[in-house]
Amino acid sequence: MELKKAVVALAALAQSTRLEVFRLLIKHEPEGLAAGELARLLAIPQNTMSSHLSVLSRARLVSAERFGRSIVYRVDLESFRAVMLFMLKDCCNGRPEICTPLIEDLASGCPPASKKRAHAKL
Repeated sequence: MELKKAVVALAALAQSTRLEVFRLLIKHEPEGLAAGELARLLAIPQNTMSSHLSVLSRARLVSAERFGRSIVYRVDLESFRAVMLFMLKDCCNGRPEICTPLIEDLASGCPPASKKRAHAKL
């Protein structure tokens, strides 16, 4: 990932409402959420939500798809992955013990898909 693209993505997330929107969309992957539902859930006026979603879209962190009168937003997981890898790429500096605890923490927060499905059925 280029530095400029990483800066745009990180700047888009460096605002509390947009970060909340992004985190809410992550929780609703892969279905996504309609813009109106996002505005309702976060108690934000729809025109304000539209502005925030535009910033996230320009940063390529979310994508939109029209379904009738609704526009459903989803996180662009590949772009998000690229930003995270950009941030972590040089963190080890040839010393993997520096990043190992971070990677373990990330892995523990994301149980395998089979465990997620088992918990969802409960």
